[in-house]
Amino acid sequence: MTDTAEQRTGQDTGHVTGQDTEQAARERLRERRTAAQLRARRTLSRGGSARTIRERLAELTEAADGVYDLDEPADVYGNRIVAALEERVAALLGTEAAAFFPTGTMAQQVAMRCWAARTGDPAVALHPLAHPEVHERQAFSQVSGLRPVQVGEGRRLPTAAEIRDLEEPFGTLMLELPLRDAGFVLPTWEELTEAVEAARERDAVVHIDGARLWECTEHFGRPLPEIAGLADSVYVSFYKSLGGFGGAALAGPRTLVEEAKTWRHRYGGMIFQQFPTALSALVGLDRELPRLPAYVRHARVVAAALREGFAAAGLPWARVHPEQPHTHQFQVWLPYEPEVAAEAAVRQGEETSVLLFANAWDAGGPGLAFTDVSVQAEALEWTADDVRAAVRDFVGRLPGRA
Repeated sequence: MTDTAEQRTGQDTGHVTGQDTEQAARERLRERRTAAQLRARRTLSRGGSARTIRERLAELTEAADGVYDLDEPADVYGNRIVAALEERVAALLGTEAAAFFPTGTMAQQVAMRCWAARTGDPAVALHPLAHPEVHERQAFSQVSGLRPVQVGEGRRLPTAAEIRDLEEPFGTLMLELPLRDAGFVLPTWEELTEAVEAARERDAVVHIDGARLWECTEHFGRPLPEIAGLADSVYVSFYKSLGGFGGAALAGPRTLVEEAKTWRHRYGGMIFQQFPTALSALVGLDRELPRLPAYVRHARVVAAALREGFAAAGLPWARVHPEQPHTHQFQVWLPYEPEVAAEAAVRQGEETSVLLFANAWDAGGPGLAFTDVSVQAEALEWTADDVRAAVRDFVGRLPGRA
């Protein structure tokens, strides 16, 4: 909605509210950030939203040769290329089977519903910051008849002790790897295996919310099948780490996957054709998956340079969380209101064509703002000196820092 439209809406009802004005300002800032991403000469990551439709289609066409036979007929309700993608995912994760879903929200609701029927318990234990609790408008309870039970606290995953001591019974434990809203954090391998064992002691099944599981191998020092093999089922995304157009997969035992496909149809997930999304997922598995360990290693270089840059600039309080990133994504926290930090970040991109912070800023408390930082292919060209210089320029655009 444009500024004029926002004002017109207020005038139709006799006034322009403060909320209308704030919403219009946020929308303007979002549009400026998107434009800055499109024009940026240098940035740490350039996701799909920072590319035009023409660019994304051209990239897919160029990258698809050799990934899949483009002379094969398109898929119809989940066959051909979609089935090939499902087989590829199952092989990568070491599971018996996998099912393609249009969204992760649907995939996990179906998985939890299937496990609830098998265990006889609709309670799902999950962290308070887990994606279904924060971002899905109570979909578990409102759509699927499930009962979320919170376990754990703070900016870390639930511990084995917390799982054992949870007062309420539960049929399924959901572990989000990494825990995105806590700063893309992961437990140690020992902590993870102990948490799984604690759930088993309570006769619960374990499901991994692995939207970004692809990028966890560097931290754990384990291959994907060993990580996925800890759980009874796992969900993975095709766009959050791999750069696909969208889509997800649920992987696990063949009987569970076949049951999930039935529920996928009932939930409206049997889409006539999905070949563009499936093809982009196959490209991501071929091109991005092998690069993710390098992104994670370079994220640690970038994070250290950010800390050094803020310290050198004399910023009184700035945090990189976690200090050594567990994946190729992490958070930066600053002692400013979100709109102040966001304005400085966008202005840097507009005025220098160097966009250090390409994502939105959110409130982390009174006078605190945080943003997500993603380190991808573009970031590999940045040295630590480049990062420190960009930090110095960014800080100079904050109020009172010029």
